[in-house]
Amino acid sequence: MNKPEIRKIQAARRDALSREELMALNEGLLRQFATLNFTGLKTIHIFLPIEEKKEPDTFMLIRWLQEHHPDIRIIVPRADFKTSLMTHHLYRAEDILQKGLFNIPEPAGEEKHTGEIDLVIIPLLAFDDRGYRVGYGKGFYDRFLSGRHCIKAGLSFFESVGTIRDTHSNDIRLDLCITPTEIIYFGDQASSSSSTGQ
Repeated sequence: MNKPEIRKIQAARRDALSREELMALNEGLLRQFATLNFTGLKTIHIFLPIEEKKEPDTFMLIRWLQEHHPDIRIIVPRADFKTSLMTHHLYRAEDILQKGLFNIPEPAGEEKHTGEIDLVIIPLLAFDDRGYRVGYGKGFYDRFLSGRHCIKAGLSFFESVGTIRDTHSNDIRLDLCITPTEIIYFGDQASSSSSTGQ
């Protein structure tokens, strides 16, 4: 299938999730996320969820990081829909965020981060067996990740869609994708994870 087809099917599939199903899937994502090797990671970039779109509850991941890895700096994005670019800000607390366009939770006046990022947790509607993803089609993350050396991790409630047919040269591949039941590694990450037993 191509991206528009996948986007429509997967958005409807997510929208159909009940409150109980959503809670169970989020708990599964957290369990898998907690098994990652955080050794040496100093900065993690995490998207904030649009509740109305039933996106994965990344606040659960953030709270877990704050408890278990308090030394890791958490960075969250703010989107500019006029330029299709993002700025990146130090995460302080959930209760000082504000809702932006499309009800996206955003940092208000928090400190901008322009330095290195070790791991980026990336939103998606679907991913395929090669590590390509389908987002909402605005290209925010492909622009942000272009030329950036970091671990790129998707977060998905659902399994791979097989093959996305209409990928192009600007699409940035994931290194891994976290699902409620497993972590799937792609490319070089796949061989290194198998050799280390991760």
